Amino acid sequence: MEERHILFGKYEVGRLLGKGTFAKVYYGKHLLTGESVAIKVISKDQVKKEGMMGQIQREISVMRLVRHPNIVELKEVMATKTKIFFVMEYVRGGELFAKVARGKFKEDSARKYFQQLISAVDFCHSRGVYHRDLKPENLLLDENEDLKISDFGLSALPEQLRQDGLLHTQCGTPAYVAPEVLRKKGYDGSKADIWSCGVILYVLLAGFLPFQDENVMKMYSKVFKADFEFPPWFSMEAKRLVSRLLVADPNRRITIPAITRVHWFRKGFIRPVAFSIQESNWDKKEEDDASSLDTTNNTKVSSPKFFNAFEFISSMSSGFDLSSLFENKRKIGSMFTSKCSANAIMSKIEGVAKGLNFKVAKLKDFKVRLQGQAEGRKGRLSVTAEVFEVAPEVAVVEFSKSAGDTLEYAKFCEEDVRPALKDIVWTWQGDNVCNGNGQVEEDSENQIMS
Repeated sequence: MEERHILFGKYEVGRLLGKGTFAKVYYGKHLLTGESVAIKVISKDQVKKEGMMGQIQREISVMRLVRHPNIVELKEVMATKTKIFFVMEYVRGGELFAKVARGKFKEDSARKYFQQLISAVDFCHSRGVYHRDLKPENLLLDENEDLKISDFGLSALPEQLRQDGLLHTQCGTPAYVAPEVLRKKGYDGSKADIWSCGVILYVLLAGFLPFQDENVMKMYSKVFKADFEFPPWFSMEAKRLVSRLLVADPNRRITIPAITRVHWFRKGFIRPVAFSIQESNWDKKEEDDASSLDTTNNTKVSSPKFFNAFEFISSMSSGFDLSSLFENKRKIGSMFTSKCSANAIMSKIEGVAKGLNFKVAKLKDFKVRLQGQAEGRKGRLSVTAEVFEVAPEVAVVEFSKSAGDTLEYAKFCEEDVRPALKDIVWTWQGDNVCNGNGQVEEDSENQIMS
């Protein structure tokens, strides 16, 4: 009988799906839900040896930001002393490249994939993420033949911009890379991604690359001049759009808002809804409840909700907690333990919130909603804080975003909440990682992925 390999008590690990320089990808199944997943296993020693740890950290940060129907979902990240585990959505249909290799697409099919590609890339750019390696090999298809962008290993975040506001790392696949990237003089990540999208659209419609030559320097020369020809089967509208995408001067290249106004693109287009936490408006009823609670001095205060010890251990050690892996880069905390009383904790949180000019509404005795006054990228930031009891002298405080922008919420947690609450915090989530036995997690994969 074949031995079952169980990872972290949560996933059954199956067949090898593929391997790369630093990673192997396995098929997996969630033990409770039966959901199929792909588990990417990365050797910590190898990536450290090659100086790639920053890239792994960036990939995690990026994939947490870009949850969209046309992007492969990162479900959770776990780590032991020697390995990192990315648990990702399992995409059954394989690479778009495999379909392109069999020949060109009909225009309607090419348009559908291009629409999904642009929707996902637009969402990435709205979160400050630039992929930088868009090509058919990194575009997967699910069981419904819908496109999913994968492999954010070369992606960039705003903090990588230099003082000139540009990116300077030369990366990507030459046949799909924008001319300004090859010139090594700095480039706008969003405009470079749009060029790559243009190459992809050309490939989908033609069945071959726009810039081809056995001599790499000659190919580069063609890229620098945007020197390509259309095969005779391209429609006039498709030619016009590709001609505006593959423009050598990035400042003259079409933008995504302009792409979405093009008649050829709009044909049959349905904009997908990005996944997000439900973002409701500040509830009027909550305001009424808050005012009534604030003015009632003799309201009996109940005990905070009990937080099961198992839930506490799971919450403080699972998910994206990689503090044991990235020792000098603390995770943005959203949960902490405290030895103070629930009343003292709530009083401190309310005082800090008011000091930050946040509106405070009590939802129940040990739960409050905090709302910022400033209009952010996605409206006003709204944060919920709740206190749970773990033991007579230990409480857990959990913050969660109710509305607003995720980047602004992350900044709020790291730059505002952490320093302001330091005198009541015992430990932040991620500062200590433990398993169900209260011990630091060791290699639990039992040599199944050596």
